[in-house]
Amino acid sequence: MAESAAVADRIRDLVAPMVEAESARLYDVEHNGGVLRVLVDADGGIGLDAITRLARAVSRELDAHDPIPGRYTLEVSSPGLERRLRTPDHFRGAVGSPVKLKTAPDFDGPRRVAGVLAGADDDGVEIREAGEGADESAGDSAAGASRRVGYDEITWARTVFEWGPAPKPGRGAETGSRRSSTRAGPSGRSPSPASSHQREAAT
Repeated sequence: MAESAAVADRIRDLVAPMVEAESARLYDVEHNGGVLRVLVDADGGIGLDAITRLARAVSRELDAHDPIPGRYTLEVSSPGLERRLRTPDHFRGAVGSPVKLKTAPDFDGPRRVAGVLAGADDDGVEIREAGEGADESAGDSAAGASRRVGYDEITWARTVFEWGPAPKPGRGAETGSRRSSTRAGPSGRSPSPASSHQREAAT
């Protein structure tokens, strides 16, 4: 676990300047087994062309510095509609969004918390939990009590994308059928522009 985190830190230092050159933000770097995942984002979203350029640039940089031993797959993509929240900056960027999180076993409260992320600071977050009959997506102040959770009490968290209502039968349904839509893939994560490369480190 510590080794993967150290690898991710090294990769983050290598690729951050290239991401900034694309007027994008480095959202996260994940190294899990044989997969190195570089997640990038930008105001208004990031396009496939930018993803492709970044994937090629990152691959060249990894060839030059060879920071990971063994064979692995490089994936460069956007975080998607539902994104994992790991750092204080992640949580700050998601304020106002519906979220779900899992708490540590010693947390004084429920193991699973869902609601609107009402605030985030250096120490933790404020979750406005959904109440019965409340419209959480509309930011209803009656959605329930606020719950404070420290970062050290969170084991896993992500944003939740809420789909709009289905179109009504008739003309509305016909109009809706012509709109492009995005559906969650088999993993449950919403599809996003991505580029993937198989790489084998030099020996």
